[in-house]
Amino acid sequence: MKPNPRFRRHRKLCGLAGLVKLLCATSLLAFAPNEWRQTQTLNVPAPGLVRVNLPATTLNAAQPGLEDLRIVDAAGNQVPYLIEHPVPDPESMLRSKEFRSTIEAGATRLILETGTTARIVGVSLETPASQFVKAVQVEGSHNGANWKKLAAGEPIFQLPGGVAKLRVSFAEAAWEFLQLTIDDRRSEPVPFTGAQLHRPRSTAPAETLPIAIKSRDEGLGVTRLALDLGAANLTVASLRIDTSEPLFTRSVTLSVPEIAEDGIRERTLGEAVVYRVEVDGRNEARLDIPVEQQIHAREMLVLIRNQDSPPLSINAVRGDRRLVRLIFFAHEPGHYSLLSGNSQCTAPRYDLSALSEQLKNAGATEVEASSLAPNPNYKAPEALAALTLTGAKIDIAKWKFRKPVPLTQSGVQQIELDPDLLAHALRDQSDVRLVRKERQIPFLLERTSISRAIQLTATPANDPKKSALSRWSLKTPQAALPITRLVCTAASPLFHRKMRLWEEVTDERGDKFPCELGHAAWDHVPTQATRQLIIQLDAYPQGDTLLLETDNGDNPAIELREFRCYYPVTRVVFKAAPNSAEPVWLYYGNREASAPHYDLSLVAGELLRADRSTVISGDEETLSSKAERAGETLTGSARYIFWGALGLVVVALLTLMSRFLPKPEQ
Repeated sequence: MKPNPRFRRHRKLCGLAGLVKLLCATSLLAFAPNEWRQTQTLNVPAPGLVRVNLPATTLNAAQPGLEDLRIVDAAGNQVPYLIEHPVPDPESMLRSKEFRSTIEAGATRLILETGTTARIVGVSLETPASQFVKAVQVEGSHNGANWKKLAAGEPIFQLPGGVAKLRVSFAEAAWEFLQLTIDDRRSEPVPFTGAQLHRPRSTAPAETLPIAIKSRDEGLGVTRLALDLGAANLTVASLRIDTSEPLFTRSVTLSVPEIAEDGIRERTLGEAVVYRVEVDGRNEARLDIPVEQQIHAREMLVLIRNQDSPPLSINAVRGDRRLVRLIFFAHEPGHYSLLSGNSQCTAPRYDLSALSEQLKNAGATEVEASSLAPNPNYKAPEALAALTLTGAKIDIAKWKFRKPVPLTQSGVQQIELDPDLLAHALRDQSDVRLVRKERQIPFLLERTSISRAIQLTATPANDPKKSALSRWSLKTPQAALPITRLVCTAASPLFHRKMRLWEEVTDERGDKFPCELGHAAWDHVPTQATRQLIIQLDAYPQGDTLLLETDNGDNPAIELREFRCYYPVTRVVFKAAPNSAEPVWLYYGNREASAPHYDLSLVAGELLRADRSTVISGDEETLSSKAERAGETLTGSARYIFWGALGLVVVALLTLMSRFLPKPEQ
């Protein structure tokens, strides 16, 4: 017996009426809003449920989990609320109950028994084939005899580089049987071993997200885009790369800067492949990158791996973000205040949390929040006095080098550590300090995915006793540079060589011995476009001269050119204001120093999310004396001469002193 629709409608109305009654009975809470930095006005036209789509500015001002949001009515009472985060359910997949494959004249026919009465929106094929392009037709049936065409001429393909399209989509419907006819007239049949059915995903509201490209860095085969999302704490649904390139395939990695134990590091969010290819005269493109994650910082990083292809011409990066909704019950019309910007408060606990499911579908008045404005009643709590960002005193006597840091404006700053500093500092930069008037300025080290190139001076260094050996001496501008890769190009058209990179080091006794830094196998053929030859270093060099060599065997010597090395970029992120009377210095070069530990927990998020001013440090100044530096750099025979001379001086002094001692009585 079917339920009476009038009864169902009456029951629904009764439920909503009971819900409204419960909300009306909810007591308002006394509240003192003097610890919240920002406020927004909500103009409510009538009593009842109110829904507010939170703008990006509100999300940026609030805590990541929106724990500090508060609603206050005109009388100053706190109003309970609920937060909605509508996100789509992921598209589910299920395997077909039965899969049959037959090869006919010029076609491969696949029959699928779905085994489900659920609605489906597509089918993905499984194959071990690594490279093919086919056109497919899809038909659906309820009895396996009468068929309805769902899609025709849809391309499926598997191409080198991970580019693949094995899914065919069609209108949402329930089908007991599917028949796929794959066109084999232009190429040999390929095996298909199974199929996955796609069930539709739920929808969720989203809005366009304005994105600006802050910076673009071209590294070794990688384009790094730093995107400004305009606000922090946004749930990004997807990104889309806007490019006019006609044909390309690229693998893409998404990452975000994140606070780690030792500073700021880049955390990977996910990977995807974007492409625009031509298949049977049709252009197929995939330029969207799914994200569906909350980004706590304003910055998002896109790493496009070009390999041996030239960088893409990128016009823009577009995106969408998921909406965040706030629901509350207004007891009366009027002005309500939405407060945000309290980094120390915890999330409120309201009785409305049990009603979240009912309120999601309940009718409500849509209200827009006004622009963000400073809260006139705001008073900074005493705990925020720590935000002056002044560290402890420091004795700089053991630091050997320093650079001036010219500041021109207040706020969050960043300095990129240059090769001079990286060569003289400890490998992990744990001896780096920012100092103003003998006091430290707390900072964070940001280790990025950017690489900078350094050109090398190359000269032949062949051994006349080994005619089959080719060797190059590569001079770096500084000793002990933390380089990670050596790159060059080949002038010889055809070769296969095993390359070895090493340097000659001196131990404490003054003996010299070779130390291998890296090795690789290089191949080059005439039909291959000129490409970069790379050696990844397994260790950092100690000196300023690298030796690259290979055994040519019975082949002619190879020709290499355009030698360069790469080092990773590290930045110092800090907050300070200019003061001509008290300049800021960057100290480094203390072998006994350990990593600093600053109490940045209150402001780490601020340093990460704020717009930064880029500062370039000045010329290096040496603080240690010449005698001290000469003594530290003695090696080999010079060291033995030094200690021998010192021993002779000691013996002479002891002999001289013995003459002045009283002689014992006979």
